[in-house]
Amino acid sequence: MLTKSLTLTGQVAGKLASDIAAGVYPVGGKLPTGKALAQLYGVSAAVIREATERLRAQGLVESRQGAGCTVVSRTASRGFQVPGGGVALDRAQLASVYELRMELEGGAAALAAMRRSDGDLAKMAACLEQMENHLRHADEDGVEQDIGFHAAIAVATHNTYYQQLLQYLNLQVRAAVRIARENTQQTQAELVGDVHREHVALYEAIAARDSQRARTAAVLHLRRAAERLKLDFPSFESESTTP
Repeated sequence: MLTKSLTLTGQVAGKLASDIAAGVYPVGGKLPTGKALAQLYGVSAAVIREATERLRAQGLVESRQGAGCTVVSRTASRGFQVPGGGVALDRAQLASVYELRMELEGGAAALAAMRRSDGDLAKMAACLEQMENHLRHADEDGVEQDIGFHAAIAVATHNTYYQQLLQYLNLQVRAAVRIARENTQQTQAELVGDVHREHVALYEAIAARDSQRARTAAVLHLRRAAERLKLDFPSFESESTTP
């Protein structure tokens, strides 16, 4: 297995889901604040963020910035699911997630280049600045800013469904980004600058409103991230047939 099971995240998310199902947190009500939940369970704020994102992916809660998490259902959605959110991903699964991300985020980057506002660009720039501060640290803050940069691109598409789908993938993205950063720092330290330059190239393409260059930069960044993880994508050769 490539990753360790996120046991704390799974335990907290499971307890919250059980409490929602039991009516401790009723539909229409709000979950306690992230700070309160962190104190209640004795875990970090990062664990609470991952746990609530898992609940959101299951359709149990919705969240708005500054408004907290509101319970919207007592039972989890049985719809489309991607492995992750507390379950360790093997190499084939993680490669598949990266392959999916290349298509989705390449398209998102192209749309963002065409539609981004100055405010959208400012959010991306702020994430880049904070990412640079954590350039050589595989810590939680650096991971969060990396994810925040990609999330800002999704927002800049001004397409609600891109935002929602990429938000759903956040758990898988977070695990993949963390592993990529740790791998880059620990075994390929000379590449940390390349990682940041890939993000800068993507930002500059969006700033220039060059949709094709933005798509290419997004796909190239993710492909190189997969290479740093030594992930292989399956290739299929069409079988020749004779008449």
